[in-house]
Parts: sequence; C-alpha cells; structure tokens
Amino acid sequence: MVEKIAHKLTRKPKLVALIALLMLIPSLLGVVATRINYDILSYLPQDLPSSQGEQLLEDPFQMAATSMLVVEGMPAGYTNQLIQDIKEIPGVSSAVWVSNLVGVQLPVDMVPASFREMFFSGDSTMMLIQYDHPGASDETMEAIEAVRGVCNEKCFLAGFSVVIKDTRDVMDGELPLFVGLAVLLALAAMAVTLESTVLPLVFIASIGIAVVYNFGSNIFLGQISYVTKAIAAVLQLGVTMDYSIFLYRRYEEERRCCQDPRDAMAKAIEAAFRSLSGSSMTTIAGFLALCFMRLTLGRDIGIVMAKGVVLGVATVILVLPSLVLIFDKQIERHKHKTLIPPFAGMNRRILRRRVPLVVLTLLLFLPAVYAQNHAEIYYKLDESLPRDLPSIVSNEKLKDDFDMATSHFVLLRDDIAATDMADMEEQLRAVPGVNTVLSYHSMLGVGIPDFFIPAEVKDMLRQDGYQLMMVNSSYAPATDQVAQQLDAMNAILHRYDPQAMITGEGAMYRDLIDTSAVDFRVTNYISVAAIFLIIAIVFRSLTVPAVLVATIELAIFLNQGLSYFTGAQVPFIAPTIISCVQLGATVDYAILMTSRFQEELRRGVERREAIQVAASASDASIVTSALVLFCATLGVSFVSSIDLIGAICIMLARGALISALVSLFLMPAILCVCEPLFHRTSYRWRGKAAPEQTPEEPSAPALISSGSK
Repeated sequence: MVEKIAHKLTRKPKLVALIALLMLIPSLLGVVATRINYDILSYLPQDLPSSQGEQLLEDPFQMAATSMLVVEGMPAGYTNQLIQDIKEIPGVSSAVWVSNLVGVQLPVDMVPASFREMFFSGDSTMMLIQYDHPGASDETMEAIEAVRGVCNEKCFLAGFSVVIKDTRDVMDGELPLFVGLAVLLALAAMAVTLESTVLPLVFIASIGIAVVYNFGSNIFLGQISYVTKAIAAVLQLGVTMDYSIFLYRRYEEERRCCQDPRDAMAKAIEAAFRSLSGSSMTTIAGFLALCFMRLTLGRDIGIVMAKGVVLGVATVILVLPSLVLIFDKQIERHKHKTLIPPFAGMNRRILRRRVPLVVLTLLLFLPAVYAQNHAEIYYKLDESLPRDLPSIVSNEKLKDDFDMATSHFVLLRDDIAATDMADMEEQLRAVPGVNTVLSYHSMLGVGIPDFFIPAEVKDMLRQDGYQLMMVNSSYAPATDQVAQQLDAMNAILHRYDPQAMITGEGAMYRDLIDTSAVDFRVTNYISVAAIFLIIAIVFRSLTVPAVLVATIELAIFLNQGLSYFTGAQVPFIAPTIISCVQLGATVDYAILMTSRFQEELRRGVERREAIQVAASASDASIVTSALVLFCATLGVSFVSSIDLIGAICIMLARGALISALVSLFLMPAILCVCEPLFHRTSYRWRGKAAPEQTPEEPSAPALISSGSK
C-alpha cells in the first residue's frame, strides 16, 4: 500500500505540490476563524468554587467583566459627564459612581463616610464599569477600547479584563516577529549544518505548509489560548525539522542505487514512513501528556502540538518529496561543505573516560534535582507583562491611591437575616488586609432608605436569590497573604452560608496555584510512563528505556535547575510544558544513538567499537536537530515582551541545547558501560549475527529513529 502511494506521489510532483498549495486556502480561512483566548484563568476546572462563582458573576449578575476607572485631579462636572458618556458605549451594561450609587435624591455630602472613602482618595475618584459580555470576549475588548477613547490622560482604567486587552494587543503586534525571527534563525542553523543553500528553503516551505494546516484545523477546537498561538508554530518548526532531514538523507542514499530520482524518492518515502511513524510517537506522547492537566490550558497546547506533529509527519511523507524533486537541480547546484566538525576524535576521548563520565552523570542528579525543586515560580500573569502597559500602570494607580490590590466577589444567599449580615460584615472588615466591604445590606445599614437606592444598583447586588458582596483587599493576588486572607474569609462566610463562594482574581489565582502543583506531577509521571513504554516495546527491554529516560530527565532537571542558579523566576506553566515537551522531543537523540549502537552489536562488532560508530554516525543529526530547535525558540525569547512566552521559549531553547550536550558527551559513555546490563535484561539485545540491512528493511529499533545512519 505504502509502495503504491509512494510511486504515485513521485510520478507527478508538480500536481502534488499544487494540491498542497490549494489546501492552504481553507486552512487560512480556518486560521482566521479560530478564536484566540487570552484569559488563562478561564482554563481552570469548572468544578472549583471560584469557577462556579465566576459563572454566577456572568449570569445573572453580569459582573464577570468589571473595570475600575480612576479619575485624577478632574472636577466633579467632568466625572459626571464622563460616566454618562461611558454608559452610552455599546457593550457597557452600567457605570457606577458615588453620585448614582445612592440615587440622585441624596446629596453627595450626605453619603456615609465609608462609601466616600471607597470612591474618593485625595484628588482621585473611582467608578465601577460593568460590561454586557464575559471579560475576555471580543465585545468586551471593543468596549474597553471605546472607554479609553472617551477618557483623557488623567483617567486610568484598571482591572483584569483590561490586562487581557493589553495582552492581546501586545501579542498581535509581536507574533509576526516571533515567526519571522524563528524562520530566519532556523535557516541560519540549517545553512551551517546542511550541505545545500537551497535545501533549507525547501524544508522551511514544507514545514510552513504543515504549520498552516495545523493552525487551520484548530477551528474544530473553537478556540486556542494565546500561549498556544505564540509557541505552537515555532515549536512545530523545531521538533519536526529532523523528520525532513531524515527523508532527504534517505533520498540521498537511495540515489546511489537508482538511476531515476523518482524511484529513489519512492523508496525514501517507504523507509521514512516506517521510521517517522515510530519516531514521532515519543514526541506525540510527550505532548498528549499535557492533556491530563486539570488546567485545560495543557489540553489546549497538547492537542494542538500533537496534531502539529502528525501533520508534520504527513507533510514530510506527502508534500516534501514533491518539493525536493521539483527543486532537485537547484539543491544539487548550490551544494557546499557542511560546517559540522567530525566527532570521531571526541568520541574516542569520551570512551576512554567512560567510567568517570558515568559517575559524573550520577552525581549531577543531586544538584539538578535540588535546583529544580527550589526554582522560584510566579503565578500572577500580569507580572509577565511590560510594566509600562496602560493596564499595569492603572492597576498600580488603583493600588497606590485606593489600597485596592485585589477585589474579592462574594456570592451569598439573599435571605440571610440582617443581624447575621451585620455580624458577618463586621468580621470580614476585621480580617487582615481587608479595607472595604460593599453589599446591599451595608448600604442600608448606614441609614440609606431602600427607595433611595437606584434599580441598577439593586440589580448589581441582588439577583435570582443571590446577593453579591465586594470585598477589597490591600494584598496582591497569588501571594501567601491573600491565600491566608481567603481562608479566613471562607471560615467566616461558611458559618452563615455553607454554600457561599468567593471568586475574582485572588480566589482564582489561589485555585490556579493548587491545580498547577498537582498538574506538574501528574503530567510528568504520565509522559515518563508513556515514553518509557514506547521505548520498552521498540527495544524489547526494561533497562534500555530506564537508562534513556533517566538521562534525558537529567537534562530536564539541569534545564529547570538553571533558573534557580541564575535567580530567575519562571511562570507557573513553564515547568509542566518543559518536562513533557523536552522529554518527548529530545529523547529521540538518545534513541537514535542507541538504535545504531544495537545495529552494530548485532553485526558482531565489539562493544567499544560499536558505540564509537554509533556516536560518530548520530552526532551530526543530533547537532542539526537540536540547533534548529534552539535557534527557532531562542529568537522568540529575544523579541517577546511578554515574559510568560519568553521564559517558555528560552527554556525550550536551553533544553534542546542541554539535551544535545548530554547526548553527545554523556550518552556514549553511559551506553557503553550499561551494555552488559542491556544484554542480560533485554530480549535478543545483541541478537544473532544478522546480514547487513538493505535500505528497504530497517531494523525494528531504527523505526523510531529520526536521524540518518
């Protein structure tokens, strides 16, 4: 079947290339139609109290999207007119200031001091703005832009939805730079490591087609996160490039035996299909492990990237052969010597010192594991944004002028007795860090008659059997202080209403921290187990996968531990992504060398000579693959002003480099020392003296290799 398809693909390469280009049209339409989600907190599990509370804020309260507008040094007349202008903006459901909070019948001077303190601070005043749609919706983003349009330079719009708006603007501006720089640096890496000037352009064209297919097919998911959007294209470029290299290397081998290049390519396709369908399994397993995160951002990234690898392999098998055949003359005409140095001498020196290197490997685990466990992690997403963004400046203004670092939204039954409400509010105000409590009862409790309170304020605070309480805190989200504050508030609230829920930034970040801690362990165990199983099946051994996975895990520990030694903070999602992606994407380096090592042993070659041959044959492929992934992701870290994206990419780049160094300098020694153990604990590890294999019939372990022999 594969042979027939390969034959047909190579007979009409221009037709295949044309079909591939035409398929870009629906894919591009899918790219445009796929929504991008910029709210990471929306990926929290929906069974958490904070998520359930957020759903109630959206319906029936319409408070999920709430902004605070600080107006500094402007007369009351300007603020009154501004609030009227804001109410007229499409997408704004209400705008509340102290003048309309208690109705037009009551003069502002008669407003109780507690309310004046909430809405006034020095020469600054604050108003609350609510929106018709959820906080991260396109309609709310447009409304926020319109609100900014009617404000002057003395107005500061703060709130989580505003941060999301600025994040989207930054990402939209920088994404073309991400992709462009990744492509340029990948081309530079391939120009150094490949033998033709034209070949890198052909590879980039093929992978570019696969990337568009992948992003276009995301329409079936409905939406993807902005983190996925930022890193998926670059990561797909880095992890699937070696598939293209393998196909071309095999094509070059077959050309020595075939007069017709099309026949050579057909045989290369057959060999590549068997090999790449195996080699991609470890990478796919690493990505799919992310799908087991309770934080569904992992599923978002995992599905998109696993799909990207599958489409990358499909494009290499179906499209790249046609492109190579079309541009074969140009590729041959512009060949040059590769700049990769020979590794034979280095490998001889490594093998002479194999025992000390194995001891060094074992010793490295101690500082690496310690550093990984003690690397500092941050959870507050706006910490990853440039500090001069309008939303960040406004949030700081709100904190400085009104001592409002976090706003908690409390949802309660609306039939709690007035005396109980009074006791509850008094206890909440006594909680450390709480500075103001706003509720329907607290408004009535300071002497404002019920008929003075406007209907829009009543609707804001009471709906469908629930009442809403706003508790403002001087503690920043995602801190130990706010976590202790939430515990104290929950203890108070549940004495009066066991079903009470706290939501808002503070509560959702608290749940994010707890969820991420579990996710990291679960996904790491699953990725290790899945890749261990794949390698065990391929090599029919329990010790081979243990050694290979442990060695790459060392590279992962070193990568994450470097953040501890450099004192850098990393975003909470980075360790989880890195542990799965680096293992899945770079364990192929170890598999490539091990499979060649086994081949040489099965030919009857002595152990030291076998690993010498295997290492020398594999090193160039490892360097090329790692260098492309390193350059592609490193470029993004240079240009991204969002630290969340930059930190993930620099760790991916660093991880590719560390995995390559471990594979080049430690793996030969480890394999040589452990080979007797492999022989005793594996099924037919050395096998019988086998005849030299033909290109059409690679060995079973070679089926998972992604490099050339």
